[in-house]
Amino acid sequence: MRRQLVRRLKTFDLTLIAIGGIVGSGIFRTPAVVAQRAQFPAIVIGCWLAGGVIALIGAFVFAELAARRPLGGGLYGYLRNAYHPMVGFLFGWTLLLVSGSGANAAAAVLFAGYLGPLAGLSLDPRIVAVVTLVVLAAINALGVRQGSNWQNLTVLLKVGALGILIVACFTAHPHTFAPAPPFEPSASLVAAIGVAMLPVLFTYSGFQSAALVTAETVDARRTIPRALIAGILVVIAIYVLANIAYLRMLGAGGVAATAAPAAQAMRAAVGDLGSRFIAVAIALSTLGYLSTCMLAFPRVYFQMAAEGLFFKQVAWISPSTRAPVVAILLQAVITSFIALTGTYEQIINWVVAPQWLFIFLAAIAVFILRARDAKRPVPATTVPGHPVTTGFFIVVLLAIFAAEFAIYPRDTLYGVGVELAGIAAYFALTRVPRFGINRNP
Repeated sequence: MRRQLVRRLKTFDLTLIAIGGIVGSGIFRTPAVVAQRAQFPAIVIGCWLAGGVIALIGAFVFAELAARRPLGGGLYGYLRNAYHPMVGFLFGWTLLLVSGSGANAAAAVLFAGYLGPLAGLSLDPRIVAVVTLVVLAAINALGVRQGSNWQNLTVLLKVGALGILIVACFTAHPHTFAPAPPFEPSASLVAAIGVAMLPVLFTYSGFQSAALVTAETVDARRTIPRALIAGILVVIAIYVLANIAYLRMLGAGGVAATAAPAAQAMRAAVGDLGSRFIAVAIALSTLGYLSTCMLAFPRVYFQMAAEGLFFKQVAWISPSTRAPVVAILLQAVITSFIALTGTYEQIINWVVAPQWLFIFLAAIAVFILRARDAKRPVPATTVPGHPVTTGFFIVVLLAIFAAEFAIYPRDTLYGVGVELAGIAAYFALTRVPRFGINRNP
């Protein structure tokens, strides 16, 4: 009899996974880019609120999919069920080779870059990144409860660090404001808001992570929707309050003028100690994100293998820890390779377009599954305002993809190339017996 994953994760665990999958280093750096483009405080905050609303719609999309189809692997299962097994496979393939492992590698490199100076290490940050990934893989190989407990701890620490930042900036005397540059007429204002929304939406991405561990979730049909909505609401509150805090301390011009708005705001609030605190906060935040990725992403590769769409060895579960150890090691190896061969900026450019493409397909899947389930009872969680809200979300995703292609065409095409290679891999893995695919999952 095949060993199964054990359902041990509850709403609190899944909520922290949802938060951990979103909050990385972006909130410490992205506000400067947004302020440069939006310029006025009210418009800056409006962009973060609008981004939160869009992310909330996305969370509801995944909540409804989870309520209708609480399938192992989350988005992999939704795409496999709504479209075709090949679409689900392409998501897992891209997650492993580009979007998931790439985001994980970028976070590992960034974490290593901050950890070195804090710990007084002179090692190559790429080596530190690989060692960090190995340690996280070992923790998760001990079992989903151990992996989740560690992930919970790191997420709570980074939320606490952000809370301290917000309180410090709200209670300190504001710094002298740098003047905001004059604005152009309304046509430029509309364009500025549009380009400001791109980094905002990137910083809100990752809300789907909680659904990836469906097979280890207690009462997944109810737990995952609750956790997704609760998680994104917490993130919206953190992001909006953090940006208000930055603006209070530095003004829109001051936020726009620095590459490190969080550090500058804390320095203005509490002196030089603030800069060191932010370095610790960013290290904790990226470590929390890494922990979430190492917990969630391998469950997709495991599910693919368990259903006969990937190498059967990847579906192996440890008899002692009941963890998908091979899938976890696969994640660590691919991520380490990317971390050793790419820069932070380049890796990020690889990740964005493939990530949003599959979220786009997930939004369309809501229409498909609603039509397919017309005679079934309506699930407890649905997208409010559908089809208008879901349609709006789809249009936003198309705009993100188009903008990414216009700004970074070569890196976007790299992601597309990986997906095309995935089509060839799908037919090879499912039709050639010597690849060791499990045909009777």
